[in-house]
Amino acid sequence: MSTRQPQHPILRVTDLSARYGKVHAVTGANIAVTRGSIVTVIGGNGAGKSTLLNSIMGSLPSTGNCSGSIQYLGAEIGAWQVERRVSDGISLVPERRELFASMSVEDNLLLGGFRLYRSGKHGWKETMNEIYDLFPRLRERRTQQAGTLSGGERQMLAVGRALMAQPQLLMLDEPSLGLAPLIVREIFQIISRLRSTGVAILLVEQNARAALQVADYGYVLETGEIVLEGRAKELSGNPRVIESYLGLGNARKEVTADT
Repeated sequence: MSTRQPQHPILRVTDLSARYGKVHAVTGANIAVTRGSIVTVIGGNGAGKSTLLNSIMGSLPSTGNCSGSIQYLGAEIGAWQVERRVSDGISLVPERRELFASMSVEDNLLLGGFRLYRSGKHGWKETMNEIYDLFPRLRERRTQQAGTLSGGERQMLAVGRALMAQPQLLMLDEPSLGLAPLIVREIFQIISRLRSTGVAILLVEQNARAALQVADYGYVLETGEIVLEGRAKELSGNPRVIESYLGLGNARKEVTADT
């Protein structure tokens, strides 16, 4: 399998390790993400995926500690505060989505673009029309309270709010979590379409099948260590990935046993 990492990355993570107290959550991770590409990190629950994203975002809990190199647009950002990472174009959609439930859909989106508004950037509000084109359901529900939306609609709103900040790097933490299969398919179709906008996407997922279908490149994280990497199509055909993450290994064994 080819393990060639993407060239000229917008994000390059080198030998990143993170721990909570004495517990090591991520060890020696190396990841690269290029502009306009979708890179996925797949792994089971507790593999360290969310810790990896929080380390890149600079938002580890107070008990957390990370080391290694995080380069964004060629600059070392390990010492940057979260606010600076956001202002320079990094957005994270967390697993919990963290919407303002009592506020309308439109007000949640407006908050996503507030940093650009505060900085006096012209045309930022036009981004809302682009979000509504991407998520027509949000346009239909723009006056509705976020807390009354379905799970899939809340995920759309969380992604839309992040895109309002016009990020260059969008990180998604388990976007399929808790969603019905049809909604998962719709969410991943939207993620795939985002590639054409030029935004770089780092996607962490337990749903390996869906993630590898939309990704260009992938990494497999197990107990805090990257154990496999390669082009997404190659990972989809890797026996270890098939057995552990695609749920095909047992089915094949049963077919063999029956013949």
